[in-house]
Amino acid sequence: MTSPIWRKSSRSEGGTSGQCVEVARLPHSMGVRDSKSPTTGHLTVSPDAFTALVQKIKNNDLDL
Repeated sequence: MTSPIWRKSSRSEGGTSGQCVEVARLPHSMGVRDSKSPTTGHLTVSPDAFTALVQKIKNNDLDL
């Protein structure tokens, strides 16, 4: 198995908060990790759950 290719959101580049995440396509899921601490592990979600999360973020529809 090859190592996943992690990428940071293009919107993270200009931010001043330092709160960035990286994502990677894994064999049967998506990985999400903290870009400031990439060696501490990652959250794994199904592709459908990841798509739903991204849509909620785009719609500003999160209950935080």
